[in-house]
Amino acid sequence: MKQLRITYVRSMIGHPRDQKRTMHSLGLRKMHRSVVKPDNQAVRGMIFKVKHLVAVEEFEGEAEGVGEVPV
Repeated sequence: MKQLRITYVRSMIGHPRDQKRTMHSLGLRKMHRSVVKPDNQAVRGMIFKVKHLVAVEEFEGEAEGVGEVPV
C-alpha cells in the first residue's frame, strides 16, 4: 500500500485560516515535523491545498504506525 510522508517546511504565518486548518487536519503543527498518511484522494486534496507549505515523499509499504515520524 502506498504511503505519503508529509513534512512541514514553510511557515503558515500570513496564510489564510483555511490553509492553517488544513495543516492541522493533516497533523502538522510544528515546523520540520513529518507525518505519514495513506495515499488516497482525501489526503491528496489536502496536500494540493497547502502544497506551497509542505514537502511530500511517496513510498511503498506499511509505516510503523501512521502519525508523526521523527525526521
